[in-house]
Amino acid sequence: MKLTIAGTGYVGLVTGTGFANLGNDVICFDIDKAKINLLADGVLPIYEPGLEEIYKRNLKAGRLEFITDAKKAVRESDIIFICVNTPINEHQEADLTAVKEVARAIGQYMNDYKIVVNKSTVPVGTADFVKKIIKENQQKKIEFDVVSNPEFLREGAAVKDFENPDRIVIGSESKKAEEIMTSLYRSRARADRPIMITNIRTAEIIKYASNAMLATRISFMNQLSYLCEKTGADIKAVARGMGFDGRIGSRFLQAGLGYGGSCFPKDIKALISMLKQNDCDSDLFEAVNRINEKQKSVVVKKLKSVIEIKDSTIAVWGISFKPKTDDIREAPSIIIIEELQNMGAKIHACDPVAIENAKNVLNDVMFFENPYETIRDCDALIVATEWNEFRNLDMRAVKILLKNPIIIDGRNIYDPKEMTDLGFKYMGIGR
Repeated sequence: MKLTIAGTGYVGLVTGTGFANLGNDVICFDIDKAKINLLADGVLPIYEPGLEEIYKRNLKAGRLEFITDAKKAVRESDIIFICVNTPINEHQEADLTAVKEVARAIGQYMNDYKIVVNKSTVPVGTADFVKKIIKENQQKKIEFDVVSNPEFLREGAAVKDFENPDRIVIGSESKKAEEIMTSLYRSRARADRPIMITNIRTAEIIKYASNAMLATRISFMNQLSYLCEKTGADIKAVARGMGFDGRIGSRFLQAGLGYGGSCFPKDIKALISMLKQNDCDSDLFEAVNRINEKQKSVVVKKLKSVIEIKDSTIAVWGISFKPKTDDIREAPSIIIIEELQNMGAKIHACDPVAIENAKNVLNDVMFFENPYETIRDCDALIVATEWNEFRNLDMRAVKILLKNPIIIDGRNIYDPKEMTDLGFKYMGIGR
């Protein structure tokens, strides 16, 4: 099939490259000329494990094309995926400006039947909004369908998720569109991981509901971690005991510094806004958001209890919001570093892939690629992201390099007894 992907962020690039790798002809469209030029020249501007190999292979094979020409992008495709960013605006609602611009271009340049796919995370009713804008901008009446096909790609595992999805959700009111979309995805479906067909508004809510449930599990464990600390319980053992219950499961039961990234924070806020707009209570999700925001600062409070932060030098391992990505949007590390700086601390920071992005938002930070060099002569170490690169280091060397043997483990990647036996002042979350 001939596909256009509007938007070349994490979702757009993985989706476009994934479909090209299945043999489709894919146009990736964006208004950012600098990014498109890089992509056309074989330079991938994001870090995502496994993506670069298939991106370069399909670019070389001619199945991937990167353009800024909206007219060509619309006219030379059968299916147009809207994969643009939908950030939160000043009213805590999803900003649909980019979605609106793509819909306007589709209406203006449409030359034959198209399926327009909302893959960006958008509020309930956005399909109707897109349909209305397309109709208003058509030069003449041409048939088209709008469907909802929410993405469930985890940064750091997005290529794997595209190739082996847990489920594929297609929200459609058109049998024709349903059949074409099902044909497009048929090779990705499995008996136990089906293509699920729903109406459009159900599909739109499924995405928000999924992210809200996962975010709730994280905030649930983080709030429970305070009780564990007060009573001498271990939150990791509590999570393990809960996880054996088949009704609960073990995933997303890790206490830590809270969730970040481009999805959970904005989606929870947008869901709260949608609930209020529809006169529904939003108490649970307001609590989830409040707990998460509070959790980002917990390691600063722990550090403050053991050293004088003013004029100290603090090492931070991990900047990205999670491992295996260079995305620092809503990363707890950013909040932690800025709080410490405001309290008069100097910061040394280390991350395997996110340093260049961090340089764009953080000032007066010394960045290191080597975790050992990062901690040399520092007064304490904070672990902010659970990169595997930090799990099996020589902790005896870490103790020697640190000025004070203090570790605030914001992701519980070390064993408290082992750290204490080595002579560290060790503090985790809920332990």
